[in-house]
Amino acid sequence: MMKLPYKIDLSDKVAVVTGAGGVLMSEFAKALAACGAKVALLDINEAAAKAVADEIGANALAIGTNCLEKESIKKAKETVAEKFGRVNLLINGAGGNNPRATCDNEYMTPDLEGAKTFFDLDESGLKFVFDLNITSAFLVTQVFAEDMVKTGGNIINISSMNAFRPLTKIPAYSAAKAGISNFTEWLAVHFAPCGIRVNAIAPGFFVTNQNRALLYNEDGTPTVRTGKILAGTPQKRFGEVSDLIGTLLFLASDEASGFVTGVIIPVDGGFNAYSGV
Repeated sequence: MMKLPYKIDLSDKVAVVTGAGGVLMSEFAKALAACGAKVALLDINEAAAKAVADEIGANALAIGTNCLEKESIKKAKETVAEKFGRVNLLINGAGGNNPRATCDNEYMTPDLEGAKTFFDLDESGLKFVFDLNITSAFLVTQVFAEDMVKTGGNIINISSMNAFRPLTKIPAYSAAKAGISNFTEWLAVHFAPCGIRVNAIAPGFFVTNQNRALLYNEDGTPTVRTGKILAGTPQKRFGEVSDLIGTLLFLASDEASGFVTGVIIPVDGGFNAYSGV
C-alpha cells in the first residue's frame, strides 16, 4: 500500500479517475483507494489501467474508455454502477499535449530554416489537444455529474501551470489548460445549488511520459528547457507525484474542504509566484 501524507476516510465514496493508466492519475487512484474509496480507472489504454487496478486490488475496476465518445463514457458509467454503485467523486485526469501542436522555436524570427514554427503547426494537432483536455472533461462531467445533481458530489479537474502562465512552444496545450481552469470555475458556480463542489489542481513541472522528450535528451542529460524550468522554480527541482497527493486528499475530503469550490490550486514549487527577479 502506498504511503500517504495523511489519511482521510473515503470508505463511503465511489470514485472515477480518467486517464488512470498514466503516471500521475494512477497514483491518484491508488491514494483514493488507500483511503477506502472504491475506484474505477478509466483509460483508452485498458491494459495500462488494468495493471494499476490489479495492483490496488478488489476495490478497483479498470474500464477501457474513450473519453471523447459519449457512448463509451455512458457504458463505463453503467459498468461502475453495476460493480460499485453511484459515483460521487470524479477526477477528470485525461489530457495531455501532442507533438503536432508543438513548435520547435520559442520565439518567432524571420530567419528560421528547417524549424517547425507556429505557421507549420497542424490544425488537427490543435483540435486533438483541445479535445483531449477540454472536450473529454466536458463529456465525462456531463455523464457522471447527472446523478450528482440529485445527491451531491465532488469533481476535481487537472489544470496546469500553463493555465496561469502560457509556456513557449506549446500554444494549444497552454490554451486548453486555461480553458480547464475557466471551465472549473464555471462548473463550480453552476453546480453549487446541487451540493457539487468543483475544483482543480494545477501541477507545476513533473516528468511524465508525455513531456520526457522535452525535458531530457536521448542520452539522459537535461535539455536547455529543463535548465530554464528549474531556474524559474524556487525549489529548484521537478515535482514528485507524492507532492500532489496531499492536495488531492484535501480536495477529496468534504470535512477538510467542504466550503472550497471554484479554486485552482498550484502545486509548483513556487514557479507561479516567481517573477525571475
